Amino acid sequence: MKDLRIEIDDKSGFCFGVVRAISEAEKALAGGETVYSLGDIVHNRIEVQRLEKLGPSTVTHADMPRLTGRRPCLQARVVKAHERMRPAGGQVVILGKRGHAEVVGLTGQVPDRTIVVEGEEDLSQIDFTRPVYFLSQTTQSIALFEALGAEMRRRAANPADVHIDDTICRQVSSREQHLQEFARRFDAVVFVCGRKSSNGRVLFEVCRTANPRTCNIEEAAEIDPAWFEGAESVGICGATSTPKWLMQEVADRIGKIGKGK
Repeated sequence: MKDLRIEIDDKSGFCFGVVRAISEAEKALAGGETVYSLGDIVHNRIEVQRLEKLGPSTVTHADMPRLTGRRPCLQARVVKAHERMRPAGGQVVILGKRGHAEVVGLTGQVPDRTIVVEGEEDLSQIDFTRPVYFLSQTTQSIALFEALGAEMRRRAANPADVHIDDTICRQVSSREQHLQEFARRFDAVVFVCGRKSSNGRVLFEVCRTANPRTCNIEEAAEIDPAWFEGAESVGICGATSTPKWLMQEVADRIGKIGKGK
């Protein structure tokens, strides 16, 4: 196998929210404090394992109430959506993954039912003779959100009764076009993300659509040399929950494969 040209995407890696969360945890630990994380601090098993060696304890919602998904701004929008829909007999619909921490938190804001959809196949849950208020889990695909919003208006008895409120995080969506361009530049692409990462699934599909020779791994040990047969260049990228140091480990491993080690 020829020496591979390997490049790590400089725009991949933690978003500012993850950077802040991990920085605060590390700072507290350095000061001798006891740190508890309600669920994984980031949806990346390898990074969580690194942090656990420093001392934080992970607890679940069985140990204390679920807090994830209760950011004040998005929480308020969900509550206001229900307040707006209630007098008109309308429905609040969220695009998201069932069971995801954010979706669990958001649907628990009010006693009224919130409809969760993951794709067009779930739209049958909606009564299109009634008003609809449509929001999204922050890490969903903009393309999917827009497509479902358009389909809802197409099916609605009155399209004007479908209110679309884009709540998708631009830290994820702003990377989509960049990753399309990045993936097309290489013979093969390795996308690194945790198995639990919702934004990872979205961004991996963006890369795979742009370059069918895109493979998804969680850590360097999963790399298969056969992926790079006939390739001269490999791009490495990741989710907003993927640490730079992990992508570097992947690059180092691929570099050794290219040298026949």
